[in-house]
Amino acid sequence: MHRRMGEAVARVARKVNETVENKRDSLELNLAGNYLHRLPEEITSLLHLRAIDLSRNRFRRFPEPLATAPALETIDLEENEIAEVPTDKLASMALLRSLNLRANPVGPEVRLLVRPLVPFELLLSPEEPVPKS
Repeated sequence: MHRRMGEAVARVARKVNETVENKRDSLELNLAGNYLHRLPEEITSLLHLRAIDLSRNRFRRFPEPLATAPALETIDLEENEIAEVPTDKLASMALLRSLNLRANPVGPEVRLLVRPLVPFELLLSPEEPVPKS
């Protein structure tokens, strides 16, 4: 397990470094399936980052450094463990167009708060039906 995590960290570091070094105008970063539970610090230096795929990782909270990415339009956080979402920070992300939180344990209170506050497409899994007693 530790070896797999070490390999995943090395892959992530390489991808982030390559992205920073290439300094493309329209950046997309795919860090899916890397057992991440937090973002590397280098993410904050990606000023032109437009899309990030963080699906199939181990995030328990929304990665708040993403809220400081000025050009971010698409965030994919499908299949993580996120229950809390900072709606105030999301509402301040002017260019955000799509946030995928499918297959996360997002609670009903988040569903009620987020929808009226955010002007972007929010993808959530259907709510589980409440079992009848």
